[in-house]
Amino acid sequence: MLIIRAQYGQEAFYAVLEGETAYPLRGLPYETLEKDGRALPLAKLRLLAPVQPSKVVAVGLNYLDHIKEMNDPMPDEPVIFLKPPSAVIGPEEAIVRPKRSSRVDYEAEIAAVIGKRCKGLSYDQAKEAIFGFTCCNDVTARDLQPIDGQWTRAKGFDTFAPIGPVINTQLDPANLTIRSILNGRVCQDGNTNMMMRDPYDLVAFASSVMTLEPGDVVTLGTPEGVGPMQAGDIIEIEIQGIGVLRNSVRDEA
Repeated sequence: MLIIRAQYGQEAFYAVLEGETAYPLRGLPYETLEKDGRALPLAKLRLLAPVQPSKVVAVGLNYLDHIKEMNDPMPDEPVIFLKPPSAVIGPEEAIVRPKRSSRVDYEAEIAAVIGKRCKGLSYDQAKEAIFGFTCCNDVTARDLQPIDGQWTRAKGFDTFAPIGPVINTQLDPANLTIRSILNGRVCQDGNTNMMMRDPYDLVAFASSVMTLEPGDVVTLGTPEGVGPMQAGDIIEIEIQGIGVLRNSVRDEA
C-alpha cells in the first residue's frame, strides 16, 4: 500500500494512493486506514512530505563504500544524530543552501517510518514497529561537519531533510536499488543490500536510546557518491519500490 500526504485547496490530508487516484483517510494512517469516501485525481493534488515527525533519527556511516570515500573510521556501534522537524520538506520544495556554508551535499537514503510509540525494541519488535519506507535526502553542509565535531548544525538547517514522495507499507527493504541523480546525471548507484546494519537492527538501536513516536523517521545511511549541489540544480533520490523524490536547490536570500 502506498500512503501519501497531500494538499487539495486549503485542506491537507493523508491518503491511500492507487494508480493516479488518491483516497483520503479520515485520520492519521498509523491509527486508521478508513477512507472518507472521496476519490481525487493525483494530478489535482500537491504532494507534501508524507510524514510530520517529532524527530528524524539519522544513521551515519552504514555503507562501507561511503565510509571509505569519507575517510572515516569504522564505527563499533551505529552512529546516530538528529535532524529537527523544521528540516523536513516534501517533493518539489526547494533545498536552501545557507549563506554560512560553501558546500552543501546530497545523500540518498532509504528511511523507515515508525508506526507506533515504542521504546527498547528487539529486532523482531522493530519489524512490527515500522509502518513503511520512504526516500530521504540527508542534506549536509559538508564544510561545517568537521568544524563542529558533531553533526547537528551541518545536518540540521531548514530544508535539509527532504522526504517522500510516498510511504510504501509493504516493501521488503533488503535488496533495493538506491540512486541520486543530479541534473539528470546518476551520482550514487547503490543497493540496500550493501548496508552493514539492516533497518530493523538500526530501528531497534535507536529505540534503545530514545522513545520513537508514530511518524518519526529513521534514515538508514547513504552509499558512496555523495557530492555538492549548486543553486539551480535539480536533485532526485530514486529508490526501487518507492519512487522519485525531486527537489530544486536555491541559495539563501
